[in-house]
Amino acid sequence: MKNFAPIAEDATTYREVRGLTRGLAVLRALNEMPGGVGSVTDLARHTGIHRTTVKRLLETLRGEGFVHQKDEGTFYSLGFEVRRLSEGYVAVDWIDQVAAPAMKDHLRALSWPSDLATPDGGFMIVRESTHRASLLSQHRATIGIRIPMLVSSLGRAWLSWCDVEEREATLALLRVRTDAIGALARDGDYVKRIIRETRKRGYSMNRGEWASEASVVAIAFPILVGHHAIGAINLVLQQNVVSDREIATRYVPRLRALSNEISAGVAGSVRG
Repeated sequence: MKNFAPIAEDATTYREVRGLTRGLAVLRALNEMPGGVGSVTDLARHTGIHRTTVKRLLETLRGEGFVHQKDEGTFYSLGFEVRRLSEGYVAVDWIDQVAAPAMKDHLRALSWPSDLATPDGGFMIVRESTHRASLLSQHRATIGIRIPMLVSSLGRAWLSWCDVEEREATLALLRVRTDAIGALARDGDYVKRIIRETRKRGYSMNRGEWASEASVVAIAFPILVGHHAIGAINLVLQQNVVSDREIATRYVPRLRALSNEISAGVAGSVRG
């Protein structure tokens, strides 16, 4: 009898399970709704999925405990099973153990929302955020969002204090892009000026340079281990609400204190 080796199955041979994809889209949309509550119409509009399909998906999710009905079935909210499912997620230890508690503790003093991000593939990826808890936030959910590197305070803070080799590798990734970010990365004078001004100021800033957040002014400090940045934390404010003087005298010192606390906590955990 001949022995046949098992045939390796390529993941690309599997077809997408459309119902699962749509169910996840509904959960994501519900998570982004104010208060985590939305109607069938709201969710259909947000996802682009037909109302009848959204209703069917919601009832399936309700049967599994992932959503609950509210207000006599008019609205749906996330259920406990979503939280329980997330218990298996393991984040970078310093973010969960050091950064998240510190951000929560400083929220009252800062008032405005903060994002903590780390670099990944030429972007800053938001790993922790206080947008959900801040009354001044314009966004409900930002965790997982990719932030452009050269036009955001988060990206500028990390680039200005990261290891030189990491900076050059990141800029090499950005230079091959065909969009506006690629053009900026290829402008050596622009990159040098941004880094020079950021280091001289002691923190980074963007004032509407990120087109999708044109009304925002954001400041950011690096999260340092030794002399090199492993991430950055920002404070997101509205340009027409907060003056430059208030930013400099009130919010810069408070965000610096938060970044220093996180950096010290990370350094301590590394030594441990």
